[in-house]
Amino acid sequence: MSYKIKSYFTVVIMLVFTTNIFSSKNTKPDEWVQKAIDRAEYRLLDAAKIYKSSKLNPRTFENGKIIYAGSNDWTCGFFPGSLWYMFELTKNEKFKTEAEYYTELNDAVQFRKNTHDLGFMLYCSYGNGLRLTGDTAYKKVLITGAKSLETRFKPKVGLIKSWDSRKQWQYPVIIDNMMNLEFLMEVSKMTGDKKLKDICISHADKTIKNHYRADNSCFHVVDYDSITGVVLHKQTAQGFADNSSWARGQAWGLYGFTMMYRETKNPKYLEQAQKIAAYILNYPTLPKDKIPFWDYNAPNIPNEPRDASAAAITASALFELSSYVKNHPEYFKTAEIILKNLSSYEYFSTKGENGFFILKHSTGNYPKKSEIDVPLNYADYYYLEAIVRYMKIKKISYKK
Repeated sequence: MSYKIKSYFTVVIMLVFTTNIFSSKNTKPDEWVQKAIDRAEYRLLDAAKIYKSSKLNPRTFENGKIIYAGSNDWTCGFFPGSLWYMFELTKNEKFKTEAEYYTELNDAVQFRKNTHDLGFMLYCSYGNGLRLTGDTAYKKVLITGAKSLETRFKPKVGLIKSWDSRKQWQYPVIIDNMMNLEFLMEVSKMTGDKKLKDICISHADKTIKNHYRADNSCFHVVDYDSITGVVLHKQTAQGFADNSSWARGQAWGLYGFTMMYRETKNPKYLEQAQKIAAYILNYPTLPKDKIPFWDYNAPNIPNEPRDASAAAITASALFELSSYVKNHPEYFKTAEIILKNLSSYEYFSTKGENGFFILKHSTGNYPKKSEIDVPLNYADYYYLEAIVRYMKIKKISYKK
């Protein structure tokens, strides 16, 4: 055999071998994520069918019973949002039909002015519906809802007020409120109403100033004087202690400031998101599987409940953050680890258990002994959002 022929076959063999190596690397994520979508598809279709007679959205499954979320519940938008994400992932028209039904159960929410959670309630449901269908009726609901939320902003304080019914506070603002800014930002773009964007910027700036500690962890609640806007008190409501780091609160902040950078391109929001990411990823009590305990400073770690919801929110935020910062590969890598672990049988429910929710092992409000080690509809929502973001970054698609 001539040298040229030998060289030719050598090159061919090397190309085949190299192709197989890269193919295996690229197909492994496809395989696990497609299996996760398959399993989520069955869970959510069953849930949508079984819970329809209640005319309510499912919230959790606790003590062997399903707990529902009516239009007064801050979580009422997550189940329809999950159905919209499954429609986006699978193109299964059944999900579109079910998403429309469960979304429209929340129609009355747009008029509520006694809650800051309209972003969760409307944007996760109607917002995804508008994005995927272009239904102008959904747009009208979102605009009305944004105007309702706007009433909770007091210029002298510079933030959107959170709770009304808590007598111990004058003007409480919780870190969760960062998540409702995306809703206002989107409606600002829809309508050209710059005031809504200005509200978001003011709220985000004050949150950086007053919610965050020197180590880049955050308080859960900051209470303000309702007349002067002066900070009165900083504490927690759902964390272990006032000076501890409630896991879901850290995730809300990471997600919110990453989003604010996307919407404004202001580098201070990207800087803040990166500081929060560094705190989370480097904290000594973060387990190897990257699914945090309910509070990073909970007293009995490692014998404390995990919070899959905090992990899912963190993963979704890290995927987005990784697209803005190219010199930090750990963002994408950690998000992928979280997503794979949430897709494992340790956290992903098996058929017939968990009230047809996708994920296990979330913690709602530990201090009040509420929703501990249970499924939560928002854990499922941000898990599916993380899958959508992962697949877009990897440029892969679901194959039935």
